[in-house]
Amino acid sequence: MPLPLPVSLSPSKVASFKDCALAFRFSAIDRVPEPSTVWAAKGTLVHRALELLYLEAPGDRTVAAALDKLAVAVPEILEGHEYQDLVLTDEEREQFLVDADRLVRNAFVLEDPTKIRPIGLELRMQAKLGSLTLRGIIDRLELDEHGDLIVSDYKTGKVPGVNQEQSRLGGVQFYAFLCEQMLGKRPAKVQLLYLHEPMAIISSPTEQSLRGLTMRTSAIWTAVEKACARDDFRPKPSGLCNYCSYKAWCPAFGGDPGQAPSRRFEHLPEDTALINDVLLINDVLLVNDVLGSVAAKAPTDTIDLRGAALPVVLDMPNAMVDPLVDATVDAEPVVVV
Repeated sequence: MPLPLPVSLSPSKVASFKDCALAFRFSAIDRVPEPSTVWAAKGTLVHRALELLYLEAPGDRTVAAALDKLAVAVPEILEGHEYQDLVLTDEEREQFLVDADRLVRNAFVLEDPTKIRPIGLELRMQAKLGSLTLRGIIDRLELDEHGDLIVSDYKTGKVPGVNQEQSRLGGVQFYAFLCEQMLGKRPAKVQLLYLHEPMAIISSPTEQSLRGLTMRTSAIWTAVEKACARDDFRPKPSGLCNYCSYKAWCPAFGGDPGQAPSRRFEHLPEDTALINDVLLINDVLLVNDVLGSVAAKAPTDTIDLRGAALPVVLDMPNAMVDPLVDATVDAEPVVVV
């Protein structure tokens, strides 16, 4: 019996199909709930603290202020719905907070927050690629001194090896594509900010790199469509299986996929479509016809664009999908320690 296609896909979901088709099915189609983990909670906490920090005026973005935001975010995250089943001993909680403190401090080693000009924080975006809806959340969208867009993605894990580096950059390149589709402007730079080391991996998207991205994504989506039509999602055993939340139902380990607790027919928050005529950024409406005026603002100015409106074009031009262009070339990353 054919399986329903996913409503939409995030960059991580696209990557997961290549890693293991069965894990993709559990996550994107059956939507089997995953248990909360310390690592995920820590990442969410640090992201929230930095989000709160960048809501402050540039001159107020100090280390002390960041740690205050971290303290505010702790009960919000650890006592919230998403991590309500995460149980920590007193010792584990103490280590958890020490780690989060260090990650927030390392953000100041990587960059000077007083010089960052954010125009979007935890920004939800989506765009069409053929019959596929791509969606993602940009940690921070900002303007540089030339008025160009920069996409920043915080990472609280360790820096990947050379073989995984391009794969991680592929995810953030998705956000460059979403910006180009929704804002009509390609970011000049995308950067992965690894707070653990700390280290930044920076890449400059090009027309060729985004074309390659869309071609690879289209190919994966075609494979997903075929797998759904045939109900054929096979496991791909690897070292990642040791960390997989779905291992108990995997036939490669004697499990039965039919016994997994599916939420396929439940309405979940991510099913709610984004507003198509404006972008909601912390209650500030930003649309692409005012990007120029945003760039012209002084870094200390307050930007309030409520009431602005402009249709957002979500359909990707056919010219972006050209089978004659090599889809394997990506922008060369620059590593900054």
